[in-house]
Amino acid sequence: MSEKIKSEKDQMNEQQENQVQEETDQQPAEETMESKLAAAEALVAELQDRYLRQAAEFDNYRKRTVKEKAELIKNGSADVMESILPVIDDLERALANTGKSQDFDALKEGLSLIYSKLMHTLEQQGLQKISPKDEPFDTDFHEAIATLPAASEEQKGKVVDCAIDGYRLNDKVLRHAKVAVAQ
Repeated sequence: MSEKIKSEKDQMNEQQENQVQEETDQQPAEETMESKLAAAEALVAELQDRYLRQAAEFDNYRKRTVKEKAELIKNGSADVMESILPVIDDLERALANTGKSQDFDALKEGLSLIYSKLMHTLEQQGLQKISPKDEPFDTDFHEAIATLPAASEEQKGKVVDCAIDGYRLNDKVLRHAKVAVAQ
């Protein structure tokens, strides 16, 4: 009988050990699930925070670029205006001296110099004059305001006269040249 009691005790000990083992197996599974859930929640919170920071940073960037663009449009021509100021000064001096001088040729020469200075200043800023006399007619740069009969066959399709010069600014046409074309 003692063997029987020993075997029952062994069985009971095994059952108790199995129960303890099952309980310990369940606890780490529950703990790992809880720890995984906590880690996932922390990751979600971190990603939400990062997303909100990125959205705020992008909004600040957008506002800054809109402000810079408005400022550029508002003050974009400041360097051109600054370069024209000496020409304006010359014109004011010429106007002040028109009443004092009776020499028409000197006034004409002064105005010619001021005009040359103005054109040179504008050319430095990228302005180019379109004066197309005796060139082939090109609708990208010219506007035909009249047609004239061609004196010869080689004159057909060419600009005979330019009524008003055109202007380009950095390869963009500001004003088409108004021309008469031979037909």
